[in-house]
Amino acid sequence: MSGDLLRFATAGSVDDGKSTLIGRLLYDSKSVFQDQLESVERTSADRGDEYTNLALLTDGLRAEREQGITIDVAYRYFSTPVRSFIVADTPGHVQYTRNMVTGASTADLALVLVDARKGVVEQTRRHASLSALLRVPHLVLAVNKMDLVAFDQAVFDAVVKDFREFADDLRRQGFGQLPDVTAVPIAALHGDNVVHRSGAMPWYTGPALLEHLEQVEVARDHGEDRPGRFPVQYVIRPMSTEHPDYRGYAGTVASGRLSVGDEVVVLPSGRTSTVAGIDTADGPLETAVARQAVTVRLADELDVSRGDVLAAVAGAPQPVGAFEATVCWMADAPLRPGARLLVKHATRTVKAAVTALHDRLDVTDLERHPAEALQLNDIGRVALRVAQPLAVEPYAVDRTTGAFVLVDETTGATVGAGMVASGTEA
Repeated sequence: MSGDLLRFATAGSVDDGKSTLIGRLLYDSKSVFQDQLESVERTSADRGDEYTNLALLTDGLRAEREQGITIDVAYRYFSTPVRSFIVADTPGHVQYTRNMVTGASTADLALVLVDARKGVVEQTRRHASLSALLRVPHLVLAVNKMDLVAFDQAVFDAVVKDFREFADDLRRQGFGQLPDVTAVPIAALHGDNVVHRSGAMPWYTGPALLEHLEQVEVARDHGEDRPGRFPVQYVIRPMSTEHPDYRGYAGTVASGRLSVGDEVVVLPSGRTSTVAGIDTADGPLETAVARQAVTVRLADELDVSRGDVLAAVAGAPQPVGAFEATVCWMADAPLRPGARLLVKHATRTVKAAVTALHDRLDVTDLERHPAEALQLNDIGRVALRVAQPLAVEPYAVDRTTGAFVLVDETTGATVGAGMVASGTEA
């Protein structure tokens, strides 16, 4: 299997069973410690549940357990002999749209749940639209609670048909990148088609959900075939008698790959050099690929600092002083033209100003509307000017170098997440 880690985010309406599904994945894949299970059993009994409520494995906040809903992004980790997983269990309420954006922004796959009794609803369309907007490479439509519709194939087929019709609308309107869609009928409460294939639905011949998650190809989605991009996080100069001349640049390869001997350009300065070595705690490498944390040494002594980007000379981005972007606003106070914020892009943080607000997007009907401000959870197109050049790229080209966050200058709070559309040279 190429790609030993899959990051996926769950999404859906309230009571679609997201937390129960994740709990079932953890339980049936034997990723739950005995003391965790005992705690869930006690809490289930205290609540008066007639069964062990596996949703409690992910609804960790007291307020979530009391209300029986998910109100924050809960990250869980589990492994099988085939692959490791990081799952983001995101809330279903519309007012927590920002949480879904947070969870899906780094996901390889979006898992959208639908209650078989209710079918495709507004939140389903919202989450499908956000998945396309965020260019999540894969999407699974999990039609849950099939046990409550007598495992009827006709119900499943109707839900899938409705969803694919909306997906076709996304495609026709050029709305982001439509991921490939795989539909699986499940009953998370009992485990049907979650980890093991269910005998209750002999008409379904596809894989169980976990089988699909283990098999889906993700390596190519990490941009390993793209030119290398390496944001510098820290400059290492031990100045010791053992390594008197060592100078390395630590960070994580954002996309593509870097190899010893590659010619690179330091952005935004534009100076060039060659990769002389790639070091790790386990020894040197000839090549580092996307998501690997390494230390890069250059053949020349250049002025390189935190926030700079080492990029392969071929196809290197041009640093920009202004750019257009799609922004999901995450603060209670609205975003208006003229606002002054900080833009955090990779390892560089610079001052910025919002020079224009073009429109607001309704992700349920895909219509754009004029807007004077973006309210909490709104998504809209804005223009930004930055105080120092940034080596951004269109989000459509690279999900890592095309993404950024907006930070309140005064409080340091994250107030927005953005995706670069296009830039203007500095």
